[in-house]
Amino acid sequence: MQYLTRYPRTVSFGSGKNHFIDIDAKGVEQLTVIVKKSAEELYNIMLKEGFTKVKFEHKQEAQIGDGLSLKLKKPWEMHLRLFDRKNGEVGIEAEVEVSRDYLQHLFCQRTPVIYEIEALLKKHQIEYKIWHNKVKNHIHGILDNYKITLATPNIPVFAWKPMIFFIGTVGVFYLWKYLDTIF
Repeated sequence: MQYLTRYPRTVSFGSGKNHFIDIDAKGVEQLTVIVKKSAEELYNIMLKEGFTKVKFEHKQEAQIGDGLSLKLKKPWEMHLRLFDRKNGEVGIEAEVEVSRDYLQHLFCQRTPVIYEIEALLKKHQIEYKIWHNKVKNHIHGILDNYKITLATPNIPVFAWKPMIFFIGTVGVFYLWKYLDTIF
């Protein structure tokens, strides 16, 4: 299953100044959605929307609490992080990637997303702004978009939890067989 999304390509900072969002080997550069809500309120809203807390993740500087994930079409999930922006603002950064339930999560394609977060905020009537981290400025308008396609991994996705159970079970049988030969 492919995941299709759009992401800002050309943005305006007002006063006629436009900027192209860069793409490098890692993908498009991350934009941040800024809201004037408490992190606790945002967590509660996201949990009601079906997000769950991420148990194991690489925490980033200024990240508030645990990240959140939302299962999308198999094998995709959206991973969302909240950041402390001081002055009563919270930054939201999200990306779509192969779910943590699969081994391929460790080396999969991923892409930042904005419009998916905007839809959630609009649904809950939360005002927001989009912040460009490199330029250090609020984006006033989006002029055009990239069309991004995340391809399903070439190798079928493997759920790692059943693999651990299988390996553990086989290991116990071999241990039992070994101990039986000793005694």
